Amino acid sequence: MNYVFLIGNLADHPEVKTTQGGISVTTFRIGVNRRVNRDITDFFTVVTWRGLADNCGKFLVKGQKVAVIG
Repeated sequence: MNYVFLIGNLADHPEVKTTQGGISVTTFRIGVNRRVNRDITDFFTVVTWRGLADNCGKFLVKGQKVAVIG
């Protein structure tokens, strides 16, 4: 099994939505600097669901350092 570990800064404020079934969904982007060249930043979109989505919506703010494992 493969894992991805991303450590970077939030590029935007998290966007919290609720599905028609009442399930919370939060979407946010993180910017990750490359190890080889600090001048290049890659952006990744992260989607979280249910309880984790609620927590991300409450506690994350733009510019904050985050780590994502998936």
